[in-house]
Amino acid sequence: MAQILHPDLPQFVAFGEALTDLIRIGPDRWRSACGGSPWNVAVAMSALGQLSAFAGAISQDPFGAEIWQCSQEAHLDMRFIQQLPRPPLLAVVHEVDPPRYFFIGQDSADLHFRPEGLPMGWTRALRWAHFGSLGLVREPLASRLLALAEALKSEGRLISYDPNFRAPPMDSRYDDTLEQMCRLADVIKVSDEDLRGLFRLPDHRSGLAQIAAWNPGAWLLLTRGEAGATLYHGVEECSGRPPRVDVVDTVGAGDSAMAGLLDSLMRNAGAPAEQHLRRALAAGAAACTAPGFAPPRPGLVTALADAVEIIKD
Repeated sequence: MAQILHPDLPQFVAFGEALTDLIRIGPDRWRSACGGSPWNVAVAMSALGQLSAFAGAISQDPFGAEIWQCSQEAHLDMRFIQQLPRPPLLAVVHEVDPPRYFFIGQDSADLHFRPEGLPMGWTRALRWAHFGSLGLVREPLASRLLALAEALKSEGRLISYDPNFRAPPMDSRYDDTLEQMCRLADVIKVSDEDLRGLFRLPDHRSGLAQIAAWNPGAWLLLTRGEAGATLYHGVEECSGRPPRVDVVDTVGAGDSAMAGLLDSLMRNAGAPAEQHLRRALAAGAAACTAPGFAPPRPGLVTALADAVEIIKD
């Protein structure tokens, strides 16, 4: 029986894929690391103090066992992870700078996740559900998760969405899913690179305008790496630059920024946009201070939030 690390059902659940990154570190040397954007967001939310779960399926082999162990160590609610006798989902990162990768996951465990297998009454405790990345691309999981997002929205639950553009899976066949998720999400996070890839246009602002037209009431976070980020909400617009940190690497920085924003909204939704943006940029910067995916520590996020530079018009 899975160990239950806290008795309460989580208020935050991220749905999608957890995978293993196989990263080439030399001509004949590789290292593995647990990853997957939705899993990263769930881990970051837990680190920031939220009752958090990753809801997805993983394999029963050593790759899946490592994800299971890391999920336990991150204090995720283990009742939401389904271990299945299926192959693992792997991201083979054969070049690091710039990153080049491909995925191995034919009939892998993640595709066989079943929401009906989640704990009884979980939706009553849920405040926020997060979706995005490969889980909304690969069938049959994608249709299952899209239907779940729509059902949760109809029940009054809040939805966040980070498409996390990946080529080639997110081509024109993803357009309908992109529009549906943008229309129903309460929070949408995209980078300038995401927008260029998703809309297949050289200017990211065209895609940004389209998302805003689909859902003018959503919180919309646009990230631009070292250049900073802008948070839009209705007529509000706030831009900022991340605090200065010694960058070790940027793995999971975007996922941590998303978690910083969601954590801030869950704690004080009525706070001004500047406060939410500070927490998002601080969490993203905190994730850059250690090798690999390093979930943001609350104390460091609080300290860095004050160092975020808000850009005045």
